[in-house]
Amino acid sequence: MPDIANPTGRAAVVLLSGGLDSMVVAGLAREAGYQVHALTIDYNQRHRREIDAARTIAEKIGAVRHVVLPLDLRQFGGSALTDDIAVPKDGLGDDIPVTYVPARNLVFLSLTLAWAEALGARDIFIGVNALDYSGYPDCRPEFIAGFQQLAELATKAGAQGSAFTVHAPLQFLGKAQIAAEADRLGLEPAMSWSCYDPTPEGLACGLCDSCRLRKAGFAEAGVIDGTVYAA
Repeated sequence: MPDIANPTGRAAVVLLSGGLDSMVVAGLAREAGYQVHALTIDYNQRHRREIDAARTIAEKIGAVRHVVLPLDLRQFGGSALTDDIAVPKDGLGDDIPVTYVPARNLVFLSLTLAWAEALGARDIFIGVNALDYSGYPDCRPEFIAGFQQLAELATKAGAQGSAFTVHAPLQFLGKAQIAAEADRLGLEPAMSWSCYDPTPEGLACGLCDSCRLRKAGFAEAGVIDGTVYAA
């Protein structure tokens, strides 16, 4: 894992979806000595179970504050996570999947940046990775680098010469490595939620892209995941 340099006690805002990747990133920020302020966006997503997971994770890592911010992206639709579109269950393809939410990480990072500036924090954490990422364009390193430049142009702090750093420590890791990091950090994997299409009984479907990536990652890492799958 890359080192995250930090004077102990500095505030950081962590985008905490409740998924495995965001849980590990929050754990890494805490391990590095940051005071974690966790931001979860309730965008009226199909898999709302992840919001409960985010609350559990925020408490577990000792977040200074956890904000769950409502933002109803069902008003826009355009994704299987925010519209009446079936979640694919036949495995990963070559195209950007219908579970892509238009500009989601751009919107979410903008909100994260706004809170960081209000706090006086200059460090932002996000759990994107460019290997096992289902082809989403807003998970690429180019996007993270571009947003960091935008943060300097779009804020009072940036205009006054106080730069922001967007940390994406999982950027070049696969799911097996991320699963191993969860284990190393002592974070129970089942606290997090990855499934895009939970069953009526509240189980992870086991067949959506996110479930497939998660299961394969834990199997490769040899780490036990307590998540219960319907399939």
